[in-house]
Amino acid sequence: MEKVRFLMIGVGGMGREHIRRLQDVPEAEIVGLADPSAESVAQVKMSFPQLENVPVYTDYREAIAQSNADAGIIVSPHRLHFEQGMACLDGGLHVLMEKPFVDGSVNAARIIAHAESVGMHLAIAYQRHLMGPFIYIRDLVQSGALGKINFITAYQAQNWLELAAGTWRQKLALSCGGQLNDSGSHLLDVVVWMTGLEPESVSAFIDNRGTEVDIDSAVTVRFREGAVGTFNVVGSASIGWHEDVSIHGEYGTVLFRNNRIWVAKAGQTELAEVPESELPASSDPNRDFVDLVLGRISEAAAPSTCGLRIARLTEAAWRSAAEGCRVVSLLEETVV
Repeated sequence: MEKVRFLMIGVGGMGREHIRRLQDVPEAEIVGLADPSAESVAQVKMSFPQLENVPVYTDYREAIAQSNADAGIIVSPHRLHFEQGMACLDGGLHVLMEKPFVDGSVNAARIIAHAESVGMHLAIAYQRHLMGPFIYIRDLVQSGALGKINFITAYQAQNWLELAAGTWRQKLALSCGGQLNDSGSHLLDVVVWMTGLEPESVSAFIDNRGTEVDIDSAVTVRFREGAVGTFNVVGSASIGWHEDVSIHGEYGTVLFRNNRIWVAKAGQTELAEVPESELPASSDPNRDFVDLVLGRISEAAAPSTCGLRIARLTEAAWRSAAEGCRVVSLLEETVV
């Protein structure tokens, strides 16, 4: 195989971002667009004139059968991910899925097992696994330079309540959850990925701010390795975006502040900013997935197991909040 032929399932705003990235990968070719929205398809054709003659399908099942694709990228409302992903796998397509993977940990485990049984690749577009600042922090933590991790604080603020108002993202039947399951999914995932820690128990307060879904979440996590972490996901903020992560180890500290990084290593009591020139090069999930399908790498930067792990953590937070901030052990959360 010299090229990977892609079927796009969902070509709204984030779908167009995947298309944009694929245009920069010489070994990628888009052979089908599947979306019931004529408006979204028209926007793609206007933004990417080179796709003018690419076939369009209103039914993703027809697209899978007729597009002659090697892989599918699923960028539809979250509730549809599982059925569309299973259909792609059954149709012989590898699958790259937008976060937060599928609706719940039970379906996450099922689709992972199914992908393994049919021998197809299944990955998640957690792009931070391929971004220089986060790779730098992961490498720093994994090197042992900070020692045993003791405490983590993670904070994300976005005017998501206003931005997503009236869209499927705030309709529980389609979104399967709110801000913690949407932008917050990136925050939960990247902290777990960077630190390599395994969540053990969770307690949470959540406020829906009058909507069907979670908007503001305060989540505390105890990790098996002994560390404690706090995740504050604010969807009702007045600002467009802000994100902080602080990781404190027995020997050192690293702070992430909107893509800028400060570090204090063993024996240092003052933080020093890390120059951008010292950060690893960045890539993206689309290029990474092409390399996976072509056999250049053996595992995706964000394999499907990341989605299962974050689904279980998110479900435990929702359960804790629903039960009055009761501490929920992830050992209680059974996956079948």
